[in-house]
Amino acid sequence: MVALSPLVVFMVFYLGMSLWMGDFYKMPLAVAFLVATAWGLALMRRVPFAERVETFSREAGRSSVLYMIWIFILAGAFAALARQVGAVEATVDLALRYLPAGMLVPGLFVAACFISLSIGTSVGTVVALVPIAAELASEGGGGAGLPFMVSVVVGGAFFGDNLSFISDTTIAATRTQGVKMNDKFKTNLRIVLPAALITLVVYIILGTRVENVAVGEGVNYWLVVPYLVVIATALAGINVTKVLALGIVTTLALGFVFGQGCSEMLTSMGSGIDSVGNLIVVTLLAAGLLGVIKALGGIDWTLRVMKRWVKGSRGAQACIACLVSLVNLCTANNTVAIVTVGELSKDISARFGVDPRKSASILDTCSCIVQSLIPYGAQMLLASSLADISPVGALPYMYYAWALAVAVVISIIVKRR
Repeated sequence: MVALSPLVVFMVFYLGMSLWMGDFYKMPLAVAFLVATAWGLALMRRVPFAERVETFSREAGRSSVLYMIWIFILAGAFAALARQVGAVEATVDLALRYLPAGMLVPGLFVAACFISLSIGTSVGTVVALVPIAAELASEGGGGAGLPFMVSVVVGGAFFGDNLSFISDTTIAATRTQGVKMNDKFKTNLRIVLPAALITLVVYIILGTRVENVAVGEGVNYWLVVPYLVVIATALAGINVTKVLALGIVTTLALGFVFGQGCSEMLTSMGSGIDSVGNLIVVTLLAAGLLGVIKALGGIDWTLRVMKRWVKGSRGAQACIACLVSLVNLCTANNTVAIVTVGELSKDISARFGVDPRKSASILDTCSCIVQSLIPYGAQMLLASSLADISPVGALPYMYYAWALAVAVVISIIVKRR
């Protein structure tokens, strides 16, 4: 049990300091990982200090971790570049422009699903759509309250965050479990799609009185092409680094064609890369910390305990779901939660015969469920700020998150692997 104490120190320190500060985003995750790492290295007192640091560095510098970081860099550059040239605006407009009258609420949900699937970020979808949802609620709401409309966007945003090939959660889940993105997508879709369809039916029933509202004019729909290229090539099973590189090249080409300046586009790419800097640091620290825990025997201890208490594949899947959910509650960051427990989940899957595609799906899906339901998560805090509502205001209407939670439980019970 002592071997797992660095992880406990991390959770307690981060959670305790965040509560003391009154803000879960004032406490840097990197500092919490640093404190936990220092504790872990101190526990290795029989090992020379240089070897302790080597243990940490060797795990942090594994090829799989560095490959993940390359993907984060490309994803950050592509997302920022696409926003700079107007691709996000074009995608939002295309998704919302032609909705049938009286179908605004389900249409907004579908738009959020499509946009988040395209751009790979729930935060970006919230930024793009919550202001529109707020305006729709005030001007054409037809009885749909503002917190309800915000929940529609946030729910749809996590649909794509869970499934998108360029989402950092998808990248983290597939890389830690050693599976291809398209294989994880197919497995994940069997869990997610029923929940999304049920939620859509609910929104159709609840949204029949909402009137349609027009959006802006003069949007260039050619700018949607980079997202279509990314989705099509990723679905074809092309390596994600090639997918993102092709998306960047396509976006740059369209930017030049439609009058974007070279310096502005390069600056935006640099800003996008800078934006994932903290995620890269946290990823390295999390991987190194898990290496220390492994050297202390924490992984072996956990597997021995699980072997005693967990019975079969279903129990192992439930354990993976609980692990990532607990860490997500403490860190308020679904990507960090996946990175933190990813290696342990892979060992659990191998020991109890869980298909790695299923373990990747559980990691991604459960982390997204928790992230969408915590009022101190970045997405809900941002959405509530943009809509000027309480962070807990939209929680009673988060139908998609609860439907997805039920779908995960059913998938564990019905399918062994």
